[in-house]
Amino acid sequence: MAVKMNFDKDEMLTKLAAIAAESTLINPDYYKLHDVKKGLRDLNGKGVVAGLTEISEILSSEPNEQGVMVPCKGKLSYRGIRIEEIVRGFIEEDRLGFEETAYLLLFGKLPKIQELEDFKTLLADYRKLPLNFVRDIIMKKPSKDMMNLLNRSVLTLYCYDTNPDDIEIKNVLRQSIELISQFPLLAVYGYQTYAHYHLGRSLYIHPPCPDLSTAENFLYLLRADNSYTPLETKLLDLCLVLHAEHGGGNNSSFTTHVVSSSGTDTYSSVSASLGSLKGPRHGGANIMVIKMMADIKKNIKSCSDGDIADYLVKILNKKAFDRTGLIYGLGHAVYSIEDPRATILRGFVEELAKEKNMDEEFRLYSAVERLAPEVIGNLRKIYKGVSANVDFYSGLVYSMLGLPIELYTPLFAIARIVGWSAHRIEELSNKGKIIRPGYTAVADKQTYIPLNKR
Repeated sequence: MAVKMNFDKDEMLTKLAAIAAESTLINPDYYKLHDVKKGLRDLNGKGVVAGLTEISEILSSEPNEQGVMVPCKGKLSYRGIRIEEIVRGFIEEDRLGFEETAYLLLFGKLPKIQELEDFKTLLADYRKLPLNFVRDIIMKKPSKDMMNLLNRSVLTLYCYDTNPDDIEIKNVLRQSIELISQFPLLAVYGYQTYAHYHLGRSLYIHPPCPDLSTAENFLYLLRADNSYTPLETKLLDLCLVLHAEHGGGNNSSFTTHVVSSSGTDTYSSVSASLGSLKGPRHGGANIMVIKMMADIKKNIKSCSDGDIADYLVKILNKKAFDRTGLIYGLGHAVYSIEDPRATILRGFVEELAKEKNMDEEFRLYSAVERLAPEVIGNLRKIYKGVSANVDFYSGLVYSMLGLPIELYTPLFAIARIVGWSAHRIEELSNKGKIIRPGYTAVADKQTYIPLNKR
């Protein structure tokens, strides 16, 4: 017999939530008192060094003539090669670069012609899902959130793997390449199912084409007529390259290291990293940029510098947009003067804007990028410079490509699964200790009081 409740559950939860939150509030002064680096960053914003990696390197400062470290234009390298060189290499040869980049990150060297062709063939061979997976897993319980769908699908793929828990490198590499190949299918099929069951649109499920690249297949699978232009493919491929990796210290890659250090399986590791990327402070930032820019466009009288700057002030003062006081897409935990990924993307975005007749949209973005750092500097106490980050322009690219906003963060995951895989293999290969940082306890001491005396 069910117990009859004589109180309101929602009211009780509200009360208990307030008690729980109050019981865990920590005095901000304690961080300085105990010399604790909150968020693993010091007061100057520099990250605490928690490990070593050969996968990629991020530099935001360099020594001057006196040997003092000063901010510089951001530098990003994959396996020791500057990202600008990688992009220039495949763009000048008029080819796509994501598969080559994936090979570089996974194996530490640029592939030769035959090695690259063999790797593409391997990806194409794994670019399929288990029999009836779409029907039984994706379509039977469509999700409104594609990151949730990705996470559920990854964990379910564990059940289809005949050797899921083996963490020998050969098996982990096989699992990683499978997931790299499957992510575009999971994301697109999940969206098509959502669009059908929740938005009432026609349902179509295209099989992938083995002769197409990751970027081409994504557009081929997504669009009803399978169409895409060379420039669209080039821009999407470039976004995948720029999002593929960003050092071991970003939240989701660090999650990969932490979880992998416990010896768990690949599917659990990737699931944990997906959970990290789903957060709006990480992978969901470009969605907020799109929403913010639409709000700015709707509420300014003209696109003059004065009107734009005035509205940015309102946003910072929590009087406009989502009232958080944040200008999304501006600022980065590491970069101060320039995010190299945003710099690379900006020029190609301008080209796409002309093809899509969206020059006015691009001018607004350019104006916000130019004006926001000065506005922020005038109203905020900041320890370093502020510049546009990659999220500022990637959302605009996806918008110009006509991609549904529900797929913006999954696209980040489609790229970053490469970096996660490289970091997982690195963690497992080096057989380090389980990652377990220390926490200082600051709770007041209490004595136990018997229940009838409280």
